Amino acid sequence: MRIAVTGSIATDHLMVFPGRFTEQLIAGSLDKVSLSFLVEELEIRRGGVAANIAFGLGRLGLTPFLVGAVGTDFADYQLWLKENGVDTDSVHVSESQHTARFVCTTDADQNQIGSFYAGAMRQARTIDLRPVHERSGGLDLVVVSPNDPEAMVRHTRECVALGLPFAADPSQQLAFMGREEIRALLDHPAYLFTNAYESVLVQEKTGWTEQQLLGRVGVWVTTRGADGVHIERAGLRPVDVPAVPPSGPLEPTGAGDAFRAGFLAATAWGLGLERAAQLGSALATTVLETTGTQPESLDGEKLLARVRSTYGDEAAGELASPMAGTG
Repeated sequence: MRIAVTGSIATDHLMVFPGRFTEQLIAGSLDKVSLSFLVEELEIRRGGVAANIAFGLGRLGLTPFLVGAVGTDFADYQLWLKENGVDTDSVHVSESQHTARFVCTTDADQNQIGSFYAGAMRQARTIDLRPVHERSGGLDLVVVSPNDPEAMVRHTRECVALGLPFAADPSQQLAFMGREEIRALLDHPAYLFTNAYESVLVQEKTGWTEQQLLGRVGVWVTTRGADGVHIERAGLRPVDVPAVPPSGPLEPTGAGDAFRAGFLAATAWGLGLERAAQLGSALATTVLETTGTQPESLDGEKLLARVRSTYGDEAAGELASPMAGTG
């Protein structure tokens, strides 16, 4: 299965604040906030939603086509992605702007305050998907993940025009895009990915009810953190999959991207929605316990063990063959 992943490619600057943000906020004075948090840890990591998803797919044995815009500072990151199975030949390199940056601080309660500098990502709106489709020998799925809003709309319309199945994954861009832009992203995608908050926000922003949205999407996948995954399809019984319990300290950045990678990999292997959500959940928890969004190593046997301990031998057995050699 040939998958193109469009969206952000960025560098993450991740910091840890040992206290609680809420203890620094004073009721009645939130109209004028000027705060500084003394952090104890700083990690500079490779990130960006599209790059994270593509990386996860590559580590699971697929060869995804990454589509996005970066600066000339991308060389080392590009080498890393190529070494991990990602095709980067369709990435646009800007001569004038830096690769996007995400700066995020996480507190003791796993609350986060982040800022995102788009930089070269704004030039993603100039990328044409047709050459990617032709070079790949024919794409089977395009993931439209958070990106420059004009790029997201353009790629969605290109998928429709080319007859390509696509997954709509607007995520954090939902808060910044207007009604017509979001409606354009929901032009009958094969999949819609949201978290619990976004599942409500997408209804509010589009003005469409849950049933109206289900009439426009093939499969609606909603991640609910520790409460697992909820999957809906129009006229069919929902699928609910519990989360894989973590066993160590948590750093939530990138867990949702890892879920999508696992889900899409299992889908590419021809497995059903339940197995896809189970693998996605196992990979998400692995990343949840890792600082950064792209683990330096991925032990396929440990990943299968997590699947087995949470979902049983049958689930692990069905995933064992396609996951052989993962690492």
